[in-house]
Amino acid sequence: MDDDTTGRDASTRRAYLKGGGALLGGGLLAGCLGGGDGGDPTATNTAAGTATEDSANTTTSGSYTVSMAPMGDVEFEGVPESIFTRLTHLAGMAFALGRGDDVNAMHAPDYYDALWNQFTPRLDGVELDWTGLYSSWNPSMETLYELDSDVHLADPASVFALSGWNMDDVEEVEESIGPWFGNQFSDTHARPPSEWADSYEYYGLWEMFERVAKVFRAEDRYEALAAVRSDLLDTVESNLPPESERPSAVMVGASDLKSIYAYRLDDPGFLTAHTRPLEPKSAFGPDVESSTTVDMEALAEADPDVMFALGGMHPSTDIEAIRSGFRESEVGQKLPAVENDRIYAQGARYQGPILNLFQIEMTAKQLYPDAFGEWPTYTKGPYPEIPEDEQLFDRQRVADVINGNL
Repeated sequence: MDDDTTGRDASTRRAYLKGGGALLGGGLLAGCLGGGDGGDPTATNTAAGTATEDSANTTTSGSYTVSMAPMGDVEFEGVPESIFTRLTHLAGMAFALGRGDDVNAMHAPDYYDALWNQFTPRLDGVELDWTGLYSSWNPSMETLYELDSDVHLADPASVFALSGWNMDDVEEVEESIGPWFGNQFSDTHARPPSEWADSYEYYGLWEMFERVAKVFRAEDRYEALAAVRSDLLDTVESNLPPESERPSAVMVGASDLKSIYAYRLDDPGFLTAHTRPLEPKSAFGPDVESSTTVDMEALAEADPDVMFALGGMHPSTDIEAIRSGFRESEVGQKLPAVENDRIYAQGARYQGPILNLFQIEMTAKQLYPDAFGEWPTYTKGPYPEIPEDEQLFDRQRVADVINGNL
């Protein structure tokens, strides 16, 4: 980018691409989304012309509209090229559509680059490099102008809730740089800020992915990956053991065993998109708030048969040290999960579609080895190699879709 295009007062090149005006006007605050389900996700051509697609799913002419709460209808006059993201479920969607290299910002990019690249070695010809990107947890307006992104895959309601942001700032980004297109509060079905409550809808991970795919005119890639997921879910559903034979389980953040984060596996929202299909028996009941800290005694009272260590597959996490910490604890060593060596490494909860496929497979094997095959003992390194006849989804098909070989 030229130096004379940076700063809050700089003119932008957004003449060809911007939001359609429904984002932050009175219609949004009044909840006018054109339907009670968050709007029609179908991308439609406008009077500007008929959109045409080549094999890479790019539009050569014509504007189109995609709808999702809380934005409502968002109009695009061309397929976005540069992509701003905050949270990795949306960065992961760009990656799944073959646009991972076009992401210019995300939360903790080096951390998540390392974690995502624990999975990419199992996808032939797929590469990803998010190192050194702008860390966008609480983005500055000046940096957003400098990035000059064609689309902001971020929830404007969640950005509005950040310290230092107000409605005028959110509107300025949409009008002067590029549209917002994201949804965060579907993660746990949390309540958005009151200013956005009337316009908010909750989506599953793949419902959101379908809408994001329409932004990039990549519906065929979405459909191909959704077919892989459908086959995977059919396999899971047809092989689930009876409820009476399912172990109790909990997700933990256990870097500090004096203060353990506990997460239920059956909460609503896309953070459990890889566990809910497996219908696990949650060790913690609804009386315990998810994403809360517990001590070893509370964990012993829950008495889990299986424990999942969140982030345990990250290269910086020593999963063996976590297992040893529980074994060395007078209370922890008595947990069934510890006695039976059933502390398993997991990846991320803010997962995109590709991690979701891998994590459904790995969690199925970790929970129900008799039904889905044994999960290899994991200590470090990339996602383990699974014999082809024990894989629950087609890696080559996924790799081909990401690489555009449809």
